[in-house]
Amino acid sequence: MAEPRPGLALRFQRRFLAARPLRSLPWPVRGGRAGCGRRRRRVLYLFILFQELEQSLRTAPDSALLADILHKTILHPLCVKYPPSAKYRRCFLTELIKKLESTAADPLDELYEALADVLKEEESTHCYKNYLLPTGDSVSLCESTALICRGTTGLVTWEAALHLAQWALQNPSLFRDRTILELGSGIGFTGIAICKTCQPRTFIFSDCHPRVLRLLGENIRLNGFIPEPDTTWSIQTESQGQEVEGEKCQNPKVIVAELDWGSVTEKQLLGLRADVVIAADVVYDPEIILALIGMLQKLSTSRADRKAPEVFIASTIRNPDTYQLFQAELDKAGIRWQMIPAHSSCNFLYDVQPDVTILQLFI
Repeated sequence: MAEPRPGLALRFQRRFLAARPLRSLPWPVRGGRAGCGRRRRRVLYLFILFQELEQSLRTAPDSALLADILHKTILHPLCVKYPPSAKYRRCFLTELIKKLESTAADPLDELYEALADVLKEEESTHCYKNYLLPTGDSVSLCESTALICRGTTGLVTWEAALHLAQWALQNPSLFRDRTILELGSGIGFTGIAICKTCQPRTFIFSDCHPRVLRLLGENIRLNGFIPEPDTTWSIQTESQGQEVEGEKCQNPKVIVAELDWGSVTEKQLLGLRADVVIAADVVYDPEIILALIGMLQKLSTSRADRKAPEVFIASTIRNPDTYQLFQAELDKAGIRWQMIPAHSSCNFLYDVQPDVTILQLFI
């Protein structure tokens, strides 16, 4: 009898722990309607994975594969400690049970017991997502279960943040032993991933929404970093340039800053002494675009005798007109830009995302 491929359970694991949409998991594709090009590519990919799952179940009627998937997902220590939403786990287990009952395999008590436990839980306004890093480490995040909550979209992780983090992990030398300023950090995925893998000297998370800043601080602590207490602009100005001799940057200095792009001054930006500036999914509204470019202009004029920071902005192109406006406003402001080539491997981007790009800006 052929053994089931272990890679399938691991692919389930990565998607499940990060609570990726269930449509991106290797379930069967119901119905034959074709959508847009990207949808067709995704359906084809899922269909191939489902065929693999069906084959494995036929060659392993003792439920071994489903038990392996269960232990790598629902019963994984990260899921037990930081679980995805109850609704997500309920839907996932229901699909696993359907697969089990569609075969001649014996019932798997663990599956039904796990579903019974989840059915007892009440839905929460927050859940967890766990991203497995190539280093073997992970990033765990508390997120809102709603895309928009209390007037902000900053309480969830967006696709461009995953894309930017993946690119950063492939270019660690850009961040190593340097001071990084992240604009619009949201709940912190990109910055935390960089802090865990790229050895920056200092990482400055920033946002302007009070609830986002609160959840951001909680997620930073959840992942083992302690933000500087009550950091102010003056403290940043005095301490940012100091470096301990022989420091290996294994545990970077972490700062959480409330930064309003419209009101921040050139003096305050100079005090941050940023070597690299990054941002993800901040180009989605014309008014925000103008504020962002205005802040980038302040950065360019506030550097005194310092070298201008390197700037990288990742964007999901939801509205081509808005993205073209961003590029036009960059040109109008005299800020040169170039597109960073797409990376080839997928550690976080489990779905095909052809509309996520990274621009390097020269301020």
